[in-house]
Amino acid sequence: MKELKAEQLTKTYGEKVLFKEIDFSIMEGDRIGLIGVNGSGKTSLLNAITEIDKAEKGNITKPKDYRISYLTQNPDLNEEQTVFDAVFEGETPILRAVRYYEKALSSLTADPENKDFQQEFAKAEQKMTQEDAWIADTNAKMILNKLGLENLNASISALSGGQRKRVGLAQVLIQEPDLLILDEPTNHLDFETITWLEKELSRYKGALLLVTHDRYFLDRVVNRIVELSHGSLNFYTGNYQQYVQERAQRQEAAVQAEHKRKQLYKKELAWMRTGAKARSTKQQARIDRFHDLEDHLYQVKNDDAIEMNLEGSRLGKRVFETKQANLTLNHTVIFDNFDLLVQAKDRIGITGENGTGKSTLLNVLAGRLPLDSGILTVGETVKVAYFTQTIEKMDPNKRMIAYLQEAGEEVETSSGEKISVTNLLEQFLFERYMHGTLIGKLSGGEKKRLYLLKLLMQKPNVLLLDEPTNDLDIDTLTVLEDYIASFPGAVLAVSHDRYFLDKISEKTLYFQGDGLIDLHYGSISSYMDREKEDKTEPAVDKKITQAAKSEVEDVKKEKVKLTYKEQKEWETIEDEIAEMEEHVEQIKQEMNETTHHDFTVLQELQEKLTELEKELAQKMDRWEYLAQFA
Repeated sequence: MKELKAEQLTKTYGEKVLFKEIDFSIMEGDRIGLIGVNGSGKTSLLNAITEIDKAEKGNITKPKDYRISYLTQNPDLNEEQTVFDAVFEGETPILRAVRYYEKALSSLTADPENKDFQQEFAKAEQKMTQEDAWIADTNAKMILNKLGLENLNASISALSGGQRKRVGLAQVLIQEPDLLILDEPTNHLDFETITWLEKELSRYKGALLLVTHDRYFLDRVVNRIVELSHGSLNFYTGNYQQYVQERAQRQEAAVQAEHKRKQLYKKELAWMRTGAKARSTKQQARIDRFHDLEDHLYQVKNDDAIEMNLEGSRLGKRVFETKQANLTLNHTVIFDNFDLLVQAKDRIGITGENGTGKSTLLNVLAGRLPLDSGILTVGETVKVAYFTQTIEKMDPNKRMIAYLQEAGEEVETSSGEKISVTNLLEQFLFERYMHGTLIGKLSGGEKKRLYLLKLLMQKPNVLLLDEPTNDLDIDTLTVLEDYIASFPGAVLAVSHDRYFLDKISEKTLYFQGDGLIDLHYGSISSYMDREKEDKTEPAVDKKITQAAKSEVEDVKKEKVKLTYKEQKEWETIEDEIAEMEEHVEQIKQEMNETTHHDFTVLQELQEKLTELEKELAQKMDRWEYLAQFA
């Protein structure tokens, strides 16, 4: 069984220790999720393992034939290559055989009568058989198809960021290395592709090490969690849900141990102050123990929750309204007579296919992009904080504290408490020694966290969030979710993070493309369940349903009044509907109040909500039928 082993790895960045003398091993079959707050050194650790940027100290040992494939957050692809050349790049015998075969097949397909092409194709077939590469070729085509990479002759230089990510993902999956390292693999992927990737990785034969903010993905893929915190590694067995539970237990135990150390320290300090002298070996040992105890105080370092209870501005009832909105960009229809009403306290999750206009909607609402036709009305009291995918230009030579002071020297919480910029930075997990750090030295995730903090300091009453889960760590996302739950204004968030959307949204806008936009009253999980049911419903059931509808229509023609039993039903049905609607709201409220680590509870509540909404829809259908004769 192949193993990669790291010993005493150490890496610093300026004054910050990213990791110090850490040891770990990765065995074949491991599925490891690496987590930690932004700037803790996750990417630096991946770079050290792959030796892209070696650690300052320590060793990595592995077999000579050990192969590692690494998908970075922004894949470094050759601009001059085609998609085909980039995907099949690699010098293993199987990849060389597949590359040779696919090129020979392409040439022969273009000119079947060419004898030279026929001979090359025959050689390529022989090579494929010799290297036993047919399965690899089939898998490669399946991967390309699932990732939506159809035009293999397209130039890398012409691809969008999301398309490049898919090319990079196809590249590392096709290579089938001993260790597959993925840094935020779900960024830019739609739900269907993420679901496929989960299944693909669960069957992967080698070892897997991944960094991701997607908690559902972690739960379904990994069997170990490694947490990088304050320069050290903490190891947990199981998926994300099990990690959250065990981490809470560990932290509680550590806090109790710290409390005992402090109590003992007070006792020993009192003894030392009596003028204890080393008159005997026993006394000298006690003095030594005291100094050792003193050196080991304050060892508990937790990534405390970020408190986002900042004051907002007053907001009127109407926020945004579009009527018969039409917009076409680059020959793609975004809106087709699109009507939308956004009111105060709305929580709307926006998702769907890539390139269908999700971010465009936010740009229109923010006044950055005009409609071709139609009306957009913005409430008079609306004050927007727009968290974009590409954050505002930040002066790399400006220090963090000075950047925030542009928004104010202090802020006020919803309870009226005044908080200084310095204290606010500490609440956002920026330790005091970092406050004078130049922005240019921050990681991408730290810059996004700082940018988000500045936006919230400006007292918005409407949040527009465009892919906020990209580049933000799980701890920050958890606090953002809790903040949104108590935020008094409206929130519209574009995301492909299913957990995040389930946690924050009460309505879902699903962009299908060509101007088709579904409005669903409920979470993204309930929407996907509904779509799955619609797709799997047998054709015969539709015929039965249609036949049943015809029978109902026949009954309608003859029926003129309610039966005695129906009259009794009619007298109570509206009260029953009202109770069910109230129950739906109670469940949604309970979901909003559920803490992030209650993963199982959240799932159970979602199942109850889906079932109740289904029953409510049936009850409404019954009410409509009875109303015709009441």
